[in-house]
Amino acid sequence: MNRSATELKVGGLTRLSTCDWPGQLAATVFCQGCAWDCPYCHNPGLRAMEAEQPIAWTSIRDFLQARKGLLDAVVFSGGEPLLQPALFDAVAEVRSLGFRVGLHTTGMLPERFAALLPQLDWVGFDIKAPRKEYVRIAGIECSGDTAFASLQALIGSRVPYEVRTTLHPALISIEEMLVLKEELLKEGVTHFSVQHFRSQGSRADRIPAITALPILPRHYGSGFLYFQVR
Repeated sequence: MNRSATELKVGGLTRLSTCDWPGQLAATVFCQGCAWDCPYCHNPGLRAMEAEQPIAWTSIRDFLQARKGLLDAVVFSGGEPLLQPALFDAVAEVRSLGFRVGLHTTGMLPERFAALLPQLDWVGFDIKAPRKEYVRIAGIECSGDTAFASLQALIGSRVPYEVRTTLHPALISIEEMLVLKEELLKEGVTHFSVQHFRSQGSRADRIPAITALPILPRHYGSGFLYFQVR
């Protein structure tokens, strides 16, 4: 499964982020490639497996060497990092440098995700919609079953996480959010955040126009998870 970290196809690097892993000073590595086709994607340039302006892993490794003691962590984002087998060796190299490792994922490859979980310190898990509505967002049949299989692996692993959903009111309704809430409760999710759709980076021809964002409650019921709106 593993390949040399130098084979990792990287399309971007954020040298310092305080939001990609809440509470951590992190560098974020944006991996190329995504097999899903979400209309509100804000990184469409990362969908192709080949980057327009690739960044060599060796340059990222040199950068991290120079940031020892200054950064807490490295987050692998995308695209979908799990599509690249070289991710495993890249994670191992980052850990060997003394950094904590986070992952942003859609969970589209459950077996590969489960294999990587023991090497992760935190996961930002992107849940698109209620299970039966997934294909409308991801554009792929059975994507909901795939995502929820990965979610089950994440909850069972006890790795710290944040499950989050992008809310575009023309694509997912508040009523569907309530259905999703019940599904997440059933899976044992205890930390869930909602992020409002932002048009920056997305393709205007792919998404319906909206005039106002809905007002969300801060939480949905006793014993449920905190609803953080970004």
